[in-house]
Amino acid sequence: MTGIAPPPPETTGGGVASPWLVHRPTLRAETLALAVSLWFTAACNTPFWNTLLAPGEPATAASPALIAACVLMLTAAHFIVLVVFLNRWTTRPLLTLLVIGTAFAAYYMQRYFVYLDPSMLRNILRTDAREATELLSWSMLPPVAALSAPPLALVWLAKIRHTTPMRAAGFRALTIALALATMVTASLACFQEFSALMRQKKELRFLATPGNALYSLPRVLVSDARSASGKREPIGSDAVLARSWQDRKRPVLMLIVVGETVRSANWGLSGYPRQTTPELAATDAINFPNVTACGTNTEVSVPCMFSSLGRRNYDEARIRGSESLLHLLRRAGFRVAWLDNQSGCKGVCDGIETWQPGASTTPALCASGGCLDEALLTGVKQIVDGTHDNLVLVMHPLGNHGPAYFKRYPVEFRQYTPTCDSADLGRCTREEVVNAYDNAVRYTDHVLARAIDFLRTQTTHDAAMIYVSDHGESLGEKGLFLHGVPYAIAPKEQTQVPMAMWLSPGYADSFALAPDCLRQRASLPATHDNLFHTVLGMLDVHTATRDRRLDLSDACKPSPTPG
Repeated sequence: MTGIAPPPPETTGGGVASPWLVHRPTLRAETLALAVSLWFTAACNTPFWNTLLAPGEPATAASPALIAACVLMLTAAHFIVLVVFLNRWTTRPLLTLLVIGTAFAAYYMQRYFVYLDPSMLRNILRTDAREATELLSWSMLPPVAALSAPPLALVWLAKIRHTTPMRAAGFRALTIALALATMVTASLACFQEFSALMRQKKELRFLATPGNALYSLPRVLVSDARSASGKREPIGSDAVLARSWQDRKRPVLMLIVVGETVRSANWGLSGYPRQTTPELAATDAINFPNVTACGTNTEVSVPCMFSSLGRRNYDEARIRGSESLLHLLRRAGFRVAWLDNQSGCKGVCDGIETWQPGASTTPALCASGGCLDEALLTGVKQIVDGTHDNLVLVMHPLGNHGPAYFKRYPVEFRQYTPTCDSADLGRCTREEVVNAYDNAVRYTDHVLARAIDFLRTQTTHDAAMIYVSDHGESLGEKGLFLHGVPYAIAPKEQTQVPMAMWLSPGYADSFALAPDCLRQRASLPATHDNLFHTVLGMLDVHTATRDRRLDLSDACKPSPTPG
């Protein structure tokens, strides 16, 4: 008797059938979401678990109960977020996108120990294409692929079971309720220890991946939408030029240089054993060795230092919704321009004249899609030449923007060797990383000295320069690299920044500023908050917005001007 032939097995393109394809599991979307959530918890949160397990204050390790509770809460929270958005059309593409994005985030967080809080995410989103490509390397592909392969295989090879909409909605509601109950029960089971953990290590929530990104992204988008939807609140509407301007013989040129990622610890003028600032040391520049930044990334620091609020009254929404120092100075009668060699002014120069270097303007200094910072001086010269306007120019160089420090300086500034010639800092020794970083500092020193040389030779303008870095950088201390650690727990390497000032004799005389007095007072503690008010004071702009207590120049005038 002849039997009935069984149906042919599924094959992979005409060959032998794959056992996996023959026995593909059939799973609900909720089951896939749970599996992916467990993968998030177990494989993508190394920085989270390392921080959780590190001794707290007092020095006690997390208990097994707390660890178990965190496993349950982390998994349940991600599960709830996922299942809300999964349906028969979105399950595979959404999970794929999230898995790949989480794998990349986990790689960078593990490699550099960065925190994905809203300010850091905004910083990432506003990074231009040139900077973004520097973060990509072939060496990152194997670990990212290895991390994402297991969940992607499950997502795409499993059959997804679909039911009627009514039954699907009921089951979905039940699973969400169970997940919520799990979170509540887990937190209550060790409430005292958990609450103490949240007080001691608030930063943990920005290490929980991908919850950190899913939390931060909407906040960034909503904040940016609010800023874009309305006009900026005017500041300094009463700004006027004071008495010192009545008898002025020459116009004024103030150059403000907003440094990038230069830390005070490696600044030669501030006592670093290496003389990384030899050219500035040969000038009469005034060094401020004790300056604290407003933030640990550009997206926070730059708007903050050009705001009247500063760190002491920090309010992100108000700062982004208000005009900056540059708008105030333009209202007072100055020609103001922003000269940029990186990813923009973060809203500070909206509506202000801008200039960027490029192959057409500075071909010798621009190659491979980027320009060396010295190219910005070409723009300064172009604006200054032939004008008698009172000028405030802001240079925004690339400075020490990482991780590709080796790209920030020409070959002749490769003094400290061996250097890390890769954007993947994990492939280099700490000595190589520091050497490349210090070479970049030396090039920043050169650019600033060249700027002073140009200002010193001005015959049409009384000139001054203020340099201050936006934030610092970690170079392997305590396992940290780059920057962007939440401000409350940021190490001093990321918050202590260099600042320097230079005045031409004509500038000092015309504003009755005493350089020796500034030099004597330069060692006093200062912050980014001082920049706004010091610029107004040094330009003798009267406005109720100026706070004389924060003006570093005020005590070095024969009779402080009201304002």
